[in-house]
Amino acid sequence: MPNTLGEADWELLLRRIKNGKCTPFIGAGACWGILPTGAEIARDWAASYKYPLDCTHELAKIAQYIAVRTDQNTPKEMIQERFKNITPPDFAKEDEIHGILATLPISTYITTNYDNFMSQALQSRNKAPVVELCRWNNRIHAPPALKAGYVPSQQAPLVYHLHGHIDVLDSIVITEDDYIDFLLSLKRPNLLPPCVEEAFAGTTLLFLGYRLADWDFRVIFRSLVSYRTISGSSAHISVQILPMGESFKDADRREVQDIFDKYFRKSEIRVYWGTCQEFVMDLRKRWEAYNHG
Repeated sequence: MPNTLGEADWELLLRRIKNGKCTPFIGAGACWGILPTGAEIARDWAASYKYPLDCTHELAKIAQYIAVRTDQNTPKEMIQERFKNITPPDFAKEDEIHGILATLPISTYITTNYDNFMSQALQSRNKAPVVELCRWNNRIHAPPALKAGYVPSQQAPLVYHLHGHIDVLDSIVITEDDYIDFLLSLKRPNLLPPCVEEAFAGTTLLFLGYRLADWDFRVIFRSLVSYRTISGSSAHISVQILPMGESFKDADRREVQDIFDKYFRKSEIRVYWGTCQEFVMDLRKRWEAYNHG
């Protein structure tokens, strides 16, 4: 599958990283092989709850069905149970996404994942991350982690959980209703900390581990396009998205890629078509050459 990032795109991305003007956006694909995928969890839950429709791979739909049959906390409790006692990845591996990101001069990391992998990777690099979560509903009562005067830095970076943290039940965004409520909450003033707003509006955003059909990517992309339009920002955004399903023929896949390349470029977004591991291996080699060239 072709890499559609040109040399000028790579040069821009590397320069932004070096200048501290890049913010990774980390999705579920960054945990592939370590955590079960959303589709795997959805199929298990659909079978357990005898979901009557065909879309058994869509976690948000299945979680919504379970919430209606039981209550809104049940799917959140189930995801907590599913993630309990998961062994973190080996952050020293040359293709481990979190470990490679932790070596870069980055001050803010934004994730839609619930796990602790990014903060653990930073700690493994002798950094002192500050972990905060988005308070998108009034049931989230966890003490705020951001202290007065805190400014994210390379040695004390911010890891911001946009869709919740596994340890805070009410922060987890998982059902269709959650995604709708989350999207509506983004319209509230002062929802995001100023440093996160600055990252949204003033840095190159590097999306890692999303599929085009994912609810989290669709919600974030739409809100991000709206936010950056309002802010007047023209900063380049670099996006890495996992490839389509294996059911696509090569010709069909190329046509889909071409359509989405044109769609994303309207928003100044460049797409790298490949896996997270392929991308970060490429990034690591280019970063080393860029710094020693």
